Amino acid sequence: MPLALIISSHVAGSQVGATAQATALAQFKIDSMVVPTVLFGRHPGWGIPGGAPVPIEVFEGMLDGIEANGLFGLVDLVITGYFATAAQVRAAARVIDAVRESPRPNGAAMRRPTVIVDPTMGDAGKGLYIPAETADEIIADLIPRADVVACNSWELQKLTGTDARDPQSAMRAARLLGKTTLVSSVHRGAEIGAVLADKKEAWLAAHAKSDRSPNGTGDLLTALYAASILEGQTFSYGLARAVGGVAETVTAANIWNAPELPIVGMGARIKQTSPTVRIERLA
Repeated sequence: MPLALIISSHVAGSQVGATAQATALAQFKIDSMVVPTVLFGRHPGWGIPGGAPVPIEVFEGMLDGIEANGLFGLVDLVITGYFATAAQVRAAARVIDAVRESPRPNGAAMRRPTVIVDPTMGDAGKGLYIPAETADEIIADLIPRADVVACNSWELQKLTGTDARDPQSAMRAARLLGKTTLVSSVHRGAEIGAVLADKKEAWLAAHAKSDRSPNGTGDLLTALYAASILEGQTFSYGLARAVGGVAETVTAANIWNAPELPIVGMGARIKQTSPTVRIERLA
């Protein structure tokens, strides 16, 4: 069974960060080891979140315990997301290297672990919402180590210094990174969607904008696309299914008047494409 290492936020009362990603990956029979960077009661968008960042000695100790149990050699997927401090980022970079260098035990899958970096640091209308030092460390230490960068359009603009708000500009900015890049919050007219691009091809999956969208859609999108990588899905299908899962979950949240993404309630539906999502090849 595939194994994921998720290094991101744990938020007890909100379906965001590692909390949401581990729940979603379970639908694909992917086990998750979650190492939290913060322990919050709720998403900061609701107000003061409660809790606190995880101290670096606790954070590193958890990672050391996982390594001591021989689990780095079993990891198929690493996802990094929200970080509270630059020291946590530096520790995560060391762990990525250790996971890649760990020998695979006899009988374990021999594929190279896939590293997905979500540079969670800001958004349109909010700007940078983590310390600048932490953002700088993500850019310097994690982006170069990523197989896939999963960011929103504002974050891609910060990474590349070029506009990434519409599909064509998002594709061009993504290719400046020189890595497979999944870009969320891409707008065109009344639509919103995601662009997936590498040096060979680029696709857009889009749907009509919703009046209300709970927090955590970017985290969910990253997890759903990560599952498609482990399954060996094509670029276009993996993107369409991931965006479809997010779109259907947001629709369900609105129908059920749910304040958070109803990931558990969606069940296997989260693994399906959506008729509301259209797929378009950009290059």
